[in-house]
Amino acid sequence: MRRYNKILVGVDGSNESSFTFEQACEFAVDQNATLYITTVIDTKTFATIERFDRQIVRKAEEQGYDTLNRFKEQALEKGVPKVETILDFGSPKVRITRHIAPNNNIDLIMAGATGANRVERMVIGSVSEAIVRHAPCDVLIVRWDRQLPSEGNELPEE
Repeated sequence: MRRYNKILVGVDGSNESSFTFEQACEFAVDQNATLYITTVIDTKTFATIERFDRQIVRKAEEQGYDTLNRFKEQALEKGVPKVETILDFGSPKVRITRHIAPNNNIDLIMAGATGANRVERMVIGSVSEAIVRHAPCDVLIVRWDRQLPSEGNELPEE
């Protein structure tokens, strides 16, 4: 099995990203790898709001740091040997694949199958799909709506 030294996981507050984070922690412990936890604040969503509330970006940044620190503490409690956090701004699709992963020499990105509903995926596309297509490293897609065989469940027969 290939060894991974630097694993990247994105968190956005969704149930799926939390589940993916849990899986990334287990994988990082197993691989004795550094876990990079990132939150990318999509600035497109602030374009119209910022005209009315100039503090919105500052508030989002504070919330992003709080979220990252909370996840970092959880990862360390789970035994992850080394944890780094990255807060970034822009399109998650672009920032993760073209900036965060290459700039940190990430060798595995773990992403949830999807955090958006069907309509959002049709309109804006899936971040996970973009990561799979454009990542400079291996990508592991985690499905959160299924129980794992390691939890004492058998895989369904086909």
